Amino acid sequence: MYGAETWKTTTTTIKKVQVFINSCLRKILNIYWPDIISNSLLWERTNQLPAEEEIKKRRWKWIGHTLRKSLNRIARHAPTWNPEEKRKEEGLRTHCVG
Repeated sequence: MYGAETWKTTTTTIKKVQVFINSCLRKILNIYWPDIISNSLLWERTNQLPAEEEIKKRRWKWIGHTLRKSLNRIARHAPTWNPEEKRKEEGLRTHCVG
């Protein structure tokens, strides 16, 4: 989950990531249908945290690192950055065919 501490997380995103991780863990442990184990037992056997907990842990760690940086560092300003000027809206382009 590279860079997960900066992801905009939604319930859907977390569920999709968790499904992918669970399927990978089941393949590593050679657990295929019809052999079924619960997700909690799977995480216990592989010493893993659920994706949501892992993302929260990483996010708090990243926030701590960011807040300890000096005030002039870009990473310190990134969470609250708001561009001063908005992009100019481009209208429809018309071309004259002559």
